[in-house]
Amino acid sequence: MAFPDPRAVDARTTRSGMFEPARRRRYIAAMRINFIKCHGSGNDFALVDARGVVRDDAEWAVIARALADRRGAVGSDGLLLLTDGDGQHAFGMRMFNSDGSEAETCLNGLRCVARAGFEALGIDQALVRLKTSGAEVRRDPDLAPGVVTISELAGPASLELDDWPMTIGRHQNVQMPIAGLPSDRAFTAVAIPNPHLIAFVDTIDDAELVAVGSFCETAPDWLPNRANVSFVEVRGAAELFVRTCERGVGLTDSCGSAMAASLFAACLTERAAFDAEVTVFNRGGLVKGCAAPDGMVRLSGNATWEWAGSAAIDLARAIAGDVRVDRHFNDEIAAWAAAIEGR
Repeated sequence: MAFPDPRAVDARTTRSGMFEPARRRRYIAAMRINFIKCHGSGNDFALVDARGVVRDDAEWAVIARALADRRGAVGSDGLLLLTDGDGQHAFGMRMFNSDGSEAETCLNGLRCVARAGFEALGIDQALVRLKTSGAEVRRDPDLAPGVVTISELAGPASLELDDWPMTIGRHQNVQMPIAGLPSDRAFTAVAIPNPHLIAFVDTIDDAELVAVGSFCETAPDWLPNRANVSFVEVRGAAELFVRTCERGVGLTDSCGSAMAASLFAACLTERAAFDAEVTVFNRGGLVKGCAAPDGMVRLSGNATWEWAGSAAIDLARAIAGDVRVDRHFNDEIAAWAAAIEGR
């Protein structure tokens, strides 16, 4: 399947239903961006093929704010970029949050980028370059009929607070309250490589979760790079439910790295077993996961295309408009809906 070219001014539909570039040009003040609207476990994105595109980070940040604005014409949790590979990596990935900040990684988004990379290059496994690390990805058997499924191996998870940095007078924080947070719950701090604060709770309180997440968003001196915050319910021996206030996004239905960090923290604190398959749920869906004692976490989950199209981006105002939808992936949408029905 051809991947939409982000540099195209307009497009024409192919027999496959996807689109091909009509002409390629560079834009400074305004542009039309082609993308695929996709999601991993309900974590939705605009995905752009940025291979060969020269554009500075500030410009990508504005495009992310435009496409991910929930009040705008497209709306998503963030912007994903499929980027060029190098001698070690088949391709790369970048992820910008809805506020324009760039995340170290996004595991729900990684599956979507991996699918795009596989289809663009005709492969089914790869090593992917992330902002500060790398990850192994491969095509997995469908977790449900018609649900394209990608496996990703990320890590190792780190407990070292000096790497965040989080300056609280100790080098690790496992199942301990953190002075300064607006909650006296015990948190486990895990970076994978995104920084996460994980609290295990009997019942998730969204208001308390948002209060902690919003405080972390203020980037206090002891937490300058902020943190993702998750409350986790343990549901049986092999099920977790994760709710996350995501750095740069806010309360979200799904965050892949939070699911991975929560799974590792659950194993670390003996709420789940290392090297055993665990189903990790959230409001957006689910993934299957397995954490190893060395900090490596494998997740297997969907990479679902919803629609392909384009939008005009006003860079001066960070606004997306004139959205054109070239194709709906109705079979994939229906397959995912069937997979999570009654979960």
